[in-house]
Amino acid sequence: MTNLLNWVLALPLIGFVAVIALPKSVARMVTLLLSLVVFVMSLGLVAPFLERGNGNWFVTDVPWIQSPEIRYHISLDGLSLWLVILSTLLTPICVLISWKYIDTRVKEFHAFLLLLEFGLIGVFVSMDLFLFYVFWEVCLVPMYFLIGIWGHDRRIYAAVKFFLYTMAGSVLMLVAIIYLYNKAGTFDYVNLIDLMQRGRLTFTQTEQFYLFLAFFFAFAIKVPLFPLHTWLPDAHVEAPTAGSVMLAAVMLKMGTYGLVRFCVPMFPQAARQNADWIVTLAIIGIIYGALVALVQPNMKKLVAYSSVSHLGFVVLGIFSFNQQGLDGAVYQMLNHGISTGALFMLVGFLYERRHSLEIADYGGVSTPAPALTTAFIVTTLASVGLPTLNNFVGEFLVLQASALVNIWWTVFAAIGVILSAGYMLWMVQRTFFGEATEDLRHHMADLNPREVAAIVPLLFLMLWMGVKTQTFLPYISQANARILQQSQSGVEFRAATPNPEAANGR
Repeated sequence: MTNLLNWVLALPLIGFVAVIALPKSVARMVTLLLSLVVFVMSLGLVAPFLERGNGNWFVTDVPWIQSPEIRYHISLDGLSLWLVILSTLLTPICVLISWKYIDTRVKEFHAFLLLLEFGLIGVFVSMDLFLFYVFWEVCLVPMYFLIGIWGHDRRIYAAVKFFLYTMAGSVLMLVAIIYLYNKAGTFDYVNLIDLMQRGRLTFTQTEQFYLFLAFFFAFAIKVPLFPLHTWLPDAHVEAPTAGSVMLAAVMLKMGTYGLVRFCVPMFPQAARQNADWIVTLAIIGIIYGALVALVQPNMKKLVAYSSVSHLGFVVLGIFSFNQQGLDGAVYQMLNHGISTGALFMLVGFLYERRHSLEIADYGGVSTPAPALTTAFIVTTLASVGLPTLNNFVGEFLVLQASALVNIWWTVFAAIGVILSAGYMLWMVQRTFFGEATEDLRHHMADLNPREVAAIVPLLFLMLWMGVKTQTFLPYISQANARILQQSQSGVEFRAATPNPEAANGR
């Protein structure tokens, strides 16, 4: 149990306990240092993929509970690798952006950040369904408190709504997990897939339909897929900046990750039978989210509705059931984590200076804060899918995949791309350009060194992921190819072969 992945998973939990016990005066620094250590260690997880290609690495599989048989079974593949690193990257960044903003219950805030990181990593590496469910629920607790304690005026309403929505889906998933155990005698994901592949575990059409729906609705609420999205704008608007960043960048990916990891390979027939109405909801979400974002006066709500739109592309890619679709969906998960996480961070910087999220209270910010404006514009261009920046690659792959299945899916989804340019660029124009009032000039300082340290890594990744896709895609592609094989999809697919030199940017 001493492999690197165990330490990456355990250290945030150890840090949670330590920060609770330590004095308030050192909580920030200890959390920052520990989260940086976890991030650096997580980079070491990439080595086996660069050297030996895809596979399941850092496997730990030991008994946890004897009856029912629950195992501590974790591992890493090309699907979960980059999501783990995204989680470890954003945690120290969230500590940095909260350094001055959080001034009450400082110790508890940073402890909950570490507990959230522990839960998120656990979700992405769990290979036992019960263990996965435990980590899924662990993530709910710290986010509930981050919103409910350190949020804005309507924080209790938003936190309770977030909790109830997520719990409703979780209960359905738990029922399905228990049913699977009673039928198969194991919670182990690898064993379940193996039993299905060998025909030793079969479901009637009705069984598979209801099991699929139980998992699907739990994940669709977390995505969130239209019309289950209504908790998201409230949660984002009321959450502190760090809460919004972690929620948008990583927590929403729990839902899309679950769709790829569990729904498609475990219940392939039901997934295909329900694909048409799921894709319809995804496309409605793409257009609806963009249209609602277009009329939002509140910056956080605008970015929140943009997430509904962008994650519709991820669901569309998944339920295209081809290699390009799955590759584009997973890559878009990472892209959205970087670009939308950065957007919420930059909106938080504006709020700290002006204490308002209303677009009408800004205008002319580029005059007193040119560096902040530059960072915001680059992030905006990444979000709308400008070529050479990260979102373009994911959206292009998804649209290409959907066109192979149904050209009308692509036509309607492309409307969302056009609208996204409209609402994002209009927000930039109203916020950053025009005549700056004297009051705004007085309050609007430019980025300080701490804020630069937080935003620059994300700006770098937006460019790197746009032009150096071979750093990430080969390993994602091979993991997705295996998922398509497990789902017995009957479609042709081809996985890229990892090239260590390309992956290292040489």
